[in-house]
Amino acid sequence: MRQQAIGGQTALSEQLLLSIAEELKLPLLQIARAAELAALSQPHSPIESLRSLQDIQTTADSTVQLLDSYLFGARLALEDDYHLLMEPVSVSSVLYDTGQQLSSLAKMYGVDLRLVIPGKFEPVLANRQGLQSALASLGWTLIEALASLGAKELTLSLAAHRCRYGIVAGLYSDVEQLTTDALRQGRKLHGHVRQPLATLSPSSGAGVFVADAILQAMDSGLKPTRHRNLYGLGAILQPTPQIQLV
Repeated sequence: MRQQAIGGQTALSEQLLLSIAEELKLPLLQIARAAELAALSQPHSPIESLRSLQDIQTTADSTVQLLDSYLFGARLALEDDYHLLMEPVSVSSVLYDTGQQLSSLAKMYGVDLRLVIPGKFEPVLANRQGLQSALASLGWTLIEALASLGAKELTLSLAAHRCRYGIVAGLYSDVEQLTTDALRQGRKLHGHVRQPLATLSPSSGAGVFVADAILQAMDSGLKPTRHRNLYGLGAILQPTPQIQLV
């Protein structure tokens, strides 16, 4: 009976967190739109004032996007069948759309986003919404973290490349803290301390764990990876099997 009570309380707390996350979206959206309207209605205001309004809008919009990704991943975790519908997906297209989604936040932090896709890649088996949500959530955390980590260049590359296990899609920079040990330790501490990724992010690093949860629902997961002498986090995706014509 005690175990049933604990299980019921856990389910209730998870549902409560989902409800709170949904409730937070509305005021954030209202803040973003109010800042946008204020900037449009005051075109002759000092540049600093306009930038402040734009920063407010960008922060609110980005937080809503992270909440959407969190809700997406959390609802998956509450389902009995913890898997997403897989389909052929273009990695290049997802990385491009992710870059567009992150562009305003990157500009606010002075981070240069680069799209690095050498050559053509065949479609991979993934869930498009899930993959983009995961990469955007990851990017949200890494953009915020770059300046505090002492990066030589405030540059974040959205890249795809092949490895012996499949096709890797990830985000890369010159920050050496993107290591297997940092991610392993963060997973252990997640939910127990305020900064589980203390060597990587000065905040909670929520975007990393949201990305990890969504990718695991696609039979993948977040992994530290290297590409062109850069350090990164990404997912290994399997190419779509070729259809045999008889």
